[in-house]
Amino acid sequence: MRFRGILFDKDGTLFDFQATWANWMSNALSAASGGDDERARCAGAELGFDYDAGRFDAGSAFVTGTPEVSLNVFARHFPELGQERLMRILRGSGSESVQTPPVPLPPLLDGLRRQGFELGVVTNDWSSSAEAQLRAAGCLEYFGFLVGSDSGFGSKPDPEMLLAFCAATDIEPGQCLMVGDSPVDMLAGQRAGMTTVAVLTGTDDRDVLAPLADAVLPDIGAIPDWIDAA
Repeated sequence: MRFRGILFDKDGTLFDFQATWANWMSNALSAASGGDDERARCAGAELGFDYDAGRFDAGSAFVTGTPEVSLNVFARHFPELGQERLMRILRGSGSESVQTPPVPLPPLLDGLRRQGFELGVVTNDWSSSAEAQLRAAGCLEYFGFLVGSDSGFGSKPDPEMLLAFCAATDIEPGQCLMVGDSPVDMLAGQRAGMTTVAVLTGTDDRDVLAPLADAVLPDIGAIPDWIDAA
């Protein structure tokens, strides 16, 4: 059956995870802890982030979870900040992050659209954050469908947001690719009945992803050639 739809995860897939978010997390932990490295180190460890190395671990809760997971960890480790001040710190740290796609996104996405593919984004981030990030990267216009964990379709690995794409585009799950960087993405794709394609621009390596994916590619730039071969 010919593929007609391609769903992308956002962080770790459309954007290299370590390059985009590690600096943000280091800044956020340092600011929230007031420079207390031990407190920053403890909070980071709970989120699967090595504060000293400045890198996320494989299976990090920040990578696979919703924003609420991270907010709860920060609130628990830094209760003196209060919700309003904590949100200001997190948003301010975001100004230091650099969005780093693994390949130039507009040419890749434009080429896929010209081939007739319907494109969508399904992310465990909030919809508004995802929309802002994609707009800033100059590629929001290529996606006819975008949902986050606050859209009413649950969060991955549950398949509801993926199936919502199928309902919105009238494309069967078997005609769709789910492209992501984590086991959560692959499980969601499997449960939705889609072909799963893993990329290595997140925090998990090939050994973790291969048992769950129909294909493992270095990054999303390899998708057109893989589709041609498939």
